[in-house]
Amino acid sequence: MPRLKKIEPQEATGEVKQLFDEVENKLGKIPNIFRGMGNSAAGLKAYLFMADSLSNGELSQADREVVYLAVSQKNECHYCVSAHTTMAKKAGLTDDQILSIRRHQPENPKQQALVRFVTRVMETKGFVEDGELEAVKNAGYSDGEITEAIAYIGLATYSNLFNHVFGTELDFPEAPKLEEQAA
Repeated sequence: MPRLKKIEPQEATGEVKQLFDEVENKLGKIPNIFRGMGNSAAGLKAYLFMADSLSNGELSQADREVVYLAVSQKNECHYCVSAHTTMAKKAGLTDDQILSIRRHQPENPKQQALVRFVTRVMETKGFVEDGELEAVKNAGYSDGEITEAIAYIGLATYSNLFNHVFGTELDFPEAPKLEEQAA
């Protein structure tokens, strides 16, 4: 149950209404996370602007979802894991690939290097070793893609923390819990 007010589309005004209209045109719906972020036009706009900017970057759509899933799983955000499981499938990732990414053990060597790097950035608060940075570069990621991966850590963390505080109600197909898959 939401712990902050949930802004319904019919009650949105001003800039929030404009942002809701843009989201609905793009996604066909206004996800619950954005109904919560709608309490602040600035907060909602910041998320949407950053997400839109990064979507036009160098990282592939699949790699963007790899980062989002790895970060959201580490931050234990079931809402974002569920939402980005849906988006990862649209980006061409299989159920098995998604589960391996969530376990931080993708089979694809390039994605494995990306997940390992993103996880280390989070664990070390960005103070990664030279060898850890070289490993992700050697896997084939450019300096630009690495920069975007770090930005996605910030974007995902914002949405993860917001969902924890807000108590966002799930409105995407629920992602399986990892322990259910291990059995």
